[in-house]
Amino acid sequence: MTTTTDINLIEGLRKQSPKAQQRLLEGYGNDVFTQVVRLIPRIENAEEVYQDVFVKVFNNINKYDAEKSSLRTWISRIAYNESISFLRQKSLPVIYYEDHEREAEKLSETEVDETFGKPSLETVQLIRAALKHLPPDERAVITMFYYEEMSLKEIAYITESIPTTVASKLSRTRKKLYKIIKMLQS
Repeated sequence: MTTTTDINLIEGLRKQSPKAQQRLLEGYGNDVFTQVVRLIPRIENAEEVYQDVFVKVFNNINKYDAEKSSLRTWISRIAYNESISFLRQKSLPVIYYEDHEREAEKLSETEVDETFGKPSLETVQLIRAALKHLPPDERAVITMFYYEEMSLKEIAYITESIPTTVASKLSRTRKKLYKIIKMLQS
């Protein structure tokens, strides 16, 4: 849902108003930076991608369609795509957990819920450590759903998917995270 404030902001951005650009950075900058940092852990790289996101937003504001998504979701989509693109280009050496025997899929949702349902400091720290072992696209889905509290529909828009596919990926990734947490605890 586009608010009157967003409509005025979008009009200003389309006129390339420096004041509107500043308002956009103030209103959305922290959220975008947080989203980027969750995918790109090195701060220098995250800052580079963050700048690229807003350059792209400013240059493509005329393509924004309020009928398809909120301004926040549209910007998140750009941040997601820029982050994934950066990671692909840099092909940074990261070791991901591979579930060769598909053990994670055999877990029940109840078992996984019991682990994630206890928001203790230890659990939060384990989840943060485990996230680093996921490929960027899986990490993005988890962070958008849990940290940014986006709906499946919003995540589907951002990742250019459909809500049922996002739900399946979220379920598989939660199970994978559970296995990683168990591995880190041992």
